[in-house]
Amino acid sequence: MDAQLKKGLLDVCVLSVLKREDTYGYKITQEITELLDTSESALYTVLRRLESQGLLDTYSREYSGRLRKYYRITGAGISRLRESMKELSDLKRVVDYIMDGDTDG
Repeated sequence: MDAQLKKGLLDVCVLSVLKREDTYGYKITQEITELLDTSESALYTVLRRLESQGLLDTYSREYSGRLRKYYRITGAGISRLRESMKELSDLKRVVDYIMDGDTDG
């Protein structure tokens, strides 16, 4: 898969996971690496970048005697996710057409 396409999909996947629930980095990486062939370090880079863009917030919570960093989507993150989902919907129409000639949907 093209690196730029994968980067964009990683962003959307992370935001999508966090729209469902706040969670910690390792859980996010486990869920996303099942979908896309990517490294754990690449996902942590995405998390840091999305946080620096104001799309994610972080907080710490104790777990088994140590602090675990949790990520939460912000209002700006939800807006970005909605925009990305619209773009992906448009892209899906094109891909469906290419794959089987179907432009419905």
